Amino acid sequence: MSVPWVDPDVDLHAPGQHREWSRHRFVLPAIALGGMLGASARYAAARVWPTPEAGVPWTTLGVNAVGCLLIGVLMVFVVEVGGAHPLLRPFAGVGVLGGFTTFSTYTVDTVSLLDAGRPAVALGYWAGTVLVALVAVLVGVVAARAGVLSATRLRRRRRAQRTTRGEQQP
Repeated sequence: MSVPWVDPDVDLHAPGQHREWSRHRFVLPAIALGGMLGASARYAAARVWPTPEAGVPWTTLGVNAVGCLLIGVLMVFVVEVGGAHPLLRPFAGVGVLGGFTTFSTYTVDTVSLLDAGRPAVALGYWAGTVLVALVAVLVGVVAARAGVLSATRLRRRRRAQRTTRGEQQP
């Protein structure tokens, strides 16, 4: 069986490899659907807040910052909390947020600023975007961990209150 998007080293006639492929057959469609949604959202943001000629591309910076913040939150829930649907990371992380954020537009925007004779702005945008992205991921991770910790404490407190009142625990 030849499937064009499957690695040529994969032999779908081998039972183990076929089972592996069957288990992951929804991953590519999930990524594609998520990518469509994320790229559409980025396109909409660029239409609503266009960058003026030779202007600072604030929309691209904002989109990348929001995407980085959300990937930080998502990864805490996927990796540290667990129990997430197996398609959540491919759909939301790779698809939606991968389609929403944009390294290529960031690079083109930097080159456009250089071409417009604004090297200091280009350098600031180039370095600033990396810094903003790293800080956004960190803020997302810290906020998500704080939220998870708070929710865990609240659940424990409620469970303890039910126990002291003699109620059955679920």
